[in-house]
This record gives sequence, structure tokens and C-alpha cells, in this order.
Amino acid sequence: MIGKLKGTLDEIDEDTCLVDVHGVGYVAHCSARTLASLPSPGEAVVLFIDTYVREDMIRLYGFQTALEREWFRLLMNNVQGVGAKVALAVLSTLAPAELANAIALRDIAMVSRAPGVGKKVAERIINELRTKAPAYAGAATGTIGLKQEIGEGVAPAPITDAVSALVNLGYSRDIAANAVAAALKSAGEGADASKLIRFGLKELAR
Repeated sequence: MIGKLKGTLDEIDEDTCLVDVHGVGYVAHCSARTLASLPSPGEAVVLFIDTYVREDMIRLYGFQTALEREWFRLLMNNVQGVGAKVALAVLSTLAPAELANAIALRDIAMVSRAPGVGKKVAERIINELRTKAPAYAGAATGTIGLKQEIGEGVAPAPITDAVSALVNLGYSRDIAANAVAAALKSAGEGADASKLIRFGLKELAR
């Protein structure tokens, strides 16, 4: 099984790229995000690969990072109705950290931004992967944990009130949750909503 390609980029197509490895050309199907990150043809390139084998086909899926590849595998192997095309569409729309945040916050609308992903599929992605998101978030565990609590409605009232207040001021729910998570470190676990809002606004003003 091929796990990584390291060679020279020959060409970039609409949803694939061709990598020359010692004279052998490998076609890798990639997300739009990975394709946009590739160097110019003729330059050195490294892709993390997931190899898909069927009786009549061998297909390579290429990713900019090992983290993106892990999310691809999570989507493919854990969510009913999500195949390679949908998984690549999700990763084309959301970076791994953004996807982890959307899952932790149960933000169906954000996941639904991916082409071909309707509300029901987005709900399945969130429900099936919400316990796995922290392992692949690439962000602070405490922040992701807080976001999960907010999304599930079990966060303390001062925290949810502070997040709601920042959202009402025009900030996205994700940005508000990040600000309140940072505010907790400065204000302390026992801080009331007004203090968290004040400290949260300071974080946002940086």
C-alpha cells in the first residue's frame, strides 16, 4: 500500500495531480484545498496518500498533511453515506481545525457548506465524529472540550451566557467560543458572565 509520494509535480488537473517518482507517474485525487497548496509543476512535492483498492480499480487520494488524511479516513470509515467524493468535498470546504470546531459546536450549517452535503449528512457527520474530534483537532484540548460542552448544552450558565452575548454583538459562534475559552484562563473558572464577556472582548481586540 502506498502511504506517501515524494517526487516532482508534473501537472495539476481539476481534481487530481500527477506526481513523478523516479520516472513513474502517480495520479492522486485531492481536495481543492490540497490542490491549491501544491507548488508549480516541475517542483518537488510531498503528498500523504490513502490507497483505495477494489477488484477493478486502484485509486490514490493525496493530502497536504497527515492530519487531513486522517480526517478523510474518519469521514470514509465512520459516517454512513459518506464516500470519497463527499469526504473530499468536506475537506475542500473546511480545514481540519475548522471541521473539528464545527463538530464540537454541532454547527450543522457550517458542515452543510460542503457541496453535496445536506442537513441529514451533516448531522450524521457531527453525531458520528463528535467523540473523535478532539484527537484530530490540532487545537488546545481545553478549548475543544469547552466547545463540546457548549454545543451539547452542558456548559455552565456564565459560559453559555458570555458566548451568547458575543454572538449577539456580531461575532460567529466559533469565534465567540474561542474568546470565552481564552477568557476563562485569565478570569478563572468561577468568573461570572459579565467578567467573561469583558475578558472575551479583550481577547477579540488583540
